[in-house]
Amino acid sequence: MLFLDPLEFMIRPFFFALQFLTRLPVPAREPMLSEAEQGKSLLYYPLVGLLIGLLLIGTGAMTSSADPLLRATLLLIVWVAVTGGLHIDGLADMADAWIGGQGDRDRTLEIMKDPRCGPSAVAAIVLLLLVKLAALHALLLQGSWEVVLLAPMIGRLSLVTTFLYLPYIRPSGLGAMLAAHFPRAQAVRVLLASLLFGLIIQGWLAVGMLLFCALLFIVYRQMLLSRIGGFTGDSAGALCELTEATALIAAALLL
Repeated sequence: MLFLDPLEFMIRPFFFALQFLTRLPVPAREPMLSEAEQGKSLLYYPLVGLLIGLLLIGTGAMTSSADPLLRATLLLIVWVAVTGGLHIDGLADMADAWIGGQGDRDRTLEIMKDPRCGPSAVAAIVLLLLVKLAALHALLLQGSWEVVLLAPMIGRLSLVTTFLYLPYIRPSGLGAMLAAHFPRAQAVRVLLASLLFGLIIQGWLAVGMLLFCALLFIVYRQMLLSRIGGFTGDSAGALCELTEATALIAAALLL
């Protein structure tokens, strides 16, 4: 680690974040990342989201002559494919645990660990995808589909916000290690820079999208604190998906 130059020390956490959050090919990095570097990878989550948004912009441009509903469907397929459904799995686990847990903390956390999907999980996934599809279709009809550039970034920004304002409650695992080595002061600067970027790109529309997502975070945070006292990887992933959907809904309603 002592022989890594500053640029390499920045690139390695970015590639770690890209590998974790997407299914895009990432070059192998040697030596293995330190725990500090892995914690620093959280700072690059919004940048990875922006990259996903750029891929969606490219998909939209290449399918510009297609029927709006087909185009929205293709955008959603690319969106799910590039992320590998990582956070959709978290949403499914949260839906099962929240309903099956019946208000009990220990039972809720136990159900989250169960890899099987119950009816609540299936319903949550279907409803989420339907909402995203409907919002994308509405944006395409309005000719303002370019807001898909910001939605994935805002979704992953919610993960940074979660690590900032909620305690991680699992005693071990990747999430516990990331939380222990999370550079909080730098994360606040990343949060502010991402908000400024959104304002520059979409102006007041970005303000509306962010306000809707901030309200979601406040409600979701209180729910987590009341039920389980903090967050887990599944609850963070679910928030990312819900935030993306909320950003799209807000854009469709405000335009």
